[in-house]
Amino acid sequence: MSETGEATVCPFDFSEALEFDPSLTMLMARESGVTRIRLPYGDADAWLVTGFEGVRQVTTDHRFSRAGIMGRDYPRLTPEPIVSPESINVIDPPRSTRLRRLASQAFTKRHLDAMRPAIERLVDTLLDTMAEQGQPADLAAHLSNQLPQHTICELLGIAPQDRPRMQEYAHQLLSTSPESRKVAAAAKAELREYFGGLVAERRRDPGEDLISALAAARDGEDALDDQELAVMALTLMLSGHDTATCQISNIAYVLLTRPELMKHLRSRPETLTPVLEELLRFIPFRKGVGIPRVALEDVEMDGVRIRAGDFVHVSYLTANRDPERYPDPHTIDPDRSPQPHMTFGWGGHRCIAAPLAMAELEAAIGRLLERFPELRLAVPPEEVVWDTETIRRFPVELPVAW
Repeated sequence: MSETGEATVCPFDFSEALEFDPSLTMLMARESGVTRIRLPYGDADAWLVTGFEGVRQVTTDHRFSRAGIMGRDYPRLTPEPIVSPESINVIDPPRSTRLRRLASQAFTKRHLDAMRPAIERLVDTLLDTMAEQGQPADLAAHLSNQLPQHTICELLGIAPQDRPRMQEYAHQLLSTSPESRKVAAAAKAELREYFGGLVAERRRDPGEDLISALAAARDGEDALDDQELAVMALTLMLSGHDTATCQISNIAYVLLTRPELMKHLRSRPETLTPVLEELLRFIPFRKGVGIPRVALEDVEMDGVRIRAGDFVHVSYLTANRDPERYPDPHTIDPDRSPQPHMTFGWGGHRCIAAPLAMAELEAAIGRLLERFPELRLAVPPEEVVWDTETIRRFPVELPVAW
């Protein structure tokens, strides 16, 4: 039973288009799916779990705690910890179960079906503007950056004049550069103050927005208090600016550089949703790892003893490429049998707003292909500019023509 050994230094700073990080490939090839790693920030090493079943265990096993990282300089990729202590992302069951049950009332199928027409209208408006301004056009600026931001801000009832500030704060929090720490800490403080004020305002004068709906959410006598509601709204805003924004551009880039996949979707539009799920599985949507957990007791995994108090990271990226779970995992197979992936997380911390992100992707990619049958990259693929400043992987500019 292995317990020690020198940690593998993992900067996880690879950002070449959507190629898979070679360091993750190397870690996946090891005999054990549990490896000791050293990240750029934090005062301790961590274990990294790479296989699908191992990741599933860590994300569903009560012996691994997210809440246990609070107050500690935990291993991470950003100089400033992204999460707040009150965030649902670092709360364990049963308290997190309660918060998720209340918050999920805003993302039921009924609510999403009611949202879809508005999302589709917004997509059409954004694509109209792009078409009117002419080609070549930056798809990231016209669609990817706009749709998720407008959708989540509209849902939360954030005033239009405040929305650019929200986008800037989100970018600052996800930065990986050492000099960004003070700026990120200030951004986090500003966001908490902003959403605290917004919650107080909606308590006094409820509207049709998501914060008002969350304020009214009840499970028997249970409800969200002001602090829980403010942090929940902040978390939803950040996730709304993150996953869908990156993935609209990433998926468009993959389709634009793989003509056979574009042809498949154009000839079989009814397969849009399963193809999107396969692309979400395949695309390395971020760098390295996210928020770790702490082992509350000794746990043996894959020939390794994880000691109580050790930090444990999981890689959703490697889990999504596990050959024991997905045959030929490094290939995009539009006809792959449906298998849940981990792009939106797993277990008790799976993204609550995942159904909303899927609705946005379906509307954005579906309408894009319908509206622009001759859509193509306006520059060679090697000239596309990619984000290198944050933990995300996506093209910051995506010039297209039609």
